[in-house]
Amino acid sequence: MKKIPFSTTASNRRQFLKTSSLLAGSAFIVPRFSIGQSGQSANNKLNIAFIGVGPGQGRGNLTQMASENIVAFCDVDPAQIAKTKEKFPNARTFSDYREMFDKMGNQIDAVGIATPDNTHFVAAMAAADLGKHLFVQKPLVHNIYELRTLCEKTRQNKLVTQMGNQGRAFDGMRHIKEWFDADVLGEVREVIAWTNRPNKGYGFRSGERKKLPEAQPIPNGMDWDKWIGPAPMTGFSEDLHPGYWRGWWDYGCGGLGDIGCHTIDIPYYALQLGHPTKIEVELAGKPNLIYTPSGSVVTYHFPARNGLPPVKVKWIEGPTVPKMAKDFEAAQAVALAKSGSKEEAKTYADGIFMVGKKQTLFSPGMRPNSPRLYDEDVWQEFRRNRPPQTLPRIKGGNIQEWIRAVKGEGPRPGSHFDYAEGLTELILLGALAIRTGKNIEWDSKKMKITNEPSLNKYIKPKARKGWREYYRG
Repeated sequence: MKKIPFSTTASNRRQFLKTSSLLAGSAFIVPRFSIGQSGQSANNKLNIAFIGVGPGQGRGNLTQMASENIVAFCDVDPAQIAKTKEKFPNARTFSDYREMFDKMGNQIDAVGIATPDNTHFVAAMAAADLGKHLFVQKPLVHNIYELRTLCEKTRQNKLVTQMGNQGRAFDGMRHIKEWFDADVLGEVREVIAWTNRPNKGYGFRSGERKKLPEAQPIPNGMDWDKWIGPAPMTGFSEDLHPGYWRGWWDYGCGGLGDIGCHTIDIPYYALQLGHPTKIEVELAGKPNLIYTPSGSVVTYHFPARNGLPPVKVKWIEGPTVPKMAKDFEAAQAVALAKSGSKEEAKTYADGIFMVGKKQTLFSPGMRPNSPRLYDEDVWQEFRRNRPPQTLPRIKGGNIQEWIRAVKGEGPRPGSHFDYAEGLTELILLGALAIRTGKNIEWDSKKMKITNEPSLNKYIKPKARKGWREYYRG
């Protein structure tokens, strides 16, 4: 096994281990609608409604759908509606997606959802019940009961679905899969992935939080009850809305739910990881049941599958992130000098190593934009003699991929819910390990934690009164 090509300090791997121990296309499904029939718009365009148009992915995702007919959008915050209305003046607007469906259900073909994690499920189920094709931001839902229920519903209704982890449609993802399949890396038994969040990064504020934020006056016209949805009620706060909800466990899934859906998707796809059987966690401090802590290390154990060996995937959250080893920094410096760049070799806020017996793959950043082989000399030679392309490329990104599939003009999207279900499950389990500070032994078939039965209450939490329609059984 090649040694891991990084350390987290200026010293060596031993110091890293010491520090981290303290840190604790399957077959296409025919769309429900056919262009030109009832429920579809003229001119071969979809009628799309969108739920959650705030800063971040919401308004951005909707803008990427602007080539279709945007007939309606919904948000509980009138300020976000006003900003979005400037770009889509002809779309009808609502504060409640249920009212939107009641009034416009027969005019809508497909629905996009980019609300906070705690309301993905109820909005998606309402759309799925009406047979609407679905695009839902990552992570798909907020707990594993929601995950299994939503995915089963979309299978029953034969919906075209896509989770919003953009990297699944990138060329880089296909490069990595092709290189692995061509045995460039050799046997892979270890993966190391990381992010500087929640210590830094969009959507997180630094510092420990031991209690829910103090309630502030609700902005004029905002429907705070609908923002909370099935989660436990708490008062409005700018520490929650519009951009800082991810770190609060009742409403988001922490740094792992934010960035892990991108980064861990790389080995999940390339190595066909499937379901983990054990999740271990190390924390920098004590567990925090309210807010995600900085300094967590999660280790997933995946069994042998499809002729591939067992794999350990280590996920590291900031503030400590891997520092590139000196030989890599030197190679970077040479490459930058040759290009005439004045940039310096750097530590990456997000990234991943897939450690193979033959070669180690390094993909900097949260998504697979520019994967490479770690060894510079090997990489330069490899670039001149790459394996042949075996996988089709996606034009226009994951949203256009989904739109083409809904129209019947393209194959099933790469992050369809049957695929995203497994990825989301391992993300939710890792987030639960961080939240509780407990190691988890997981029986995926029975949907149970076997070593810590008390944690099973998080697999299907109780929904708040008024939001229990889809939480049966």
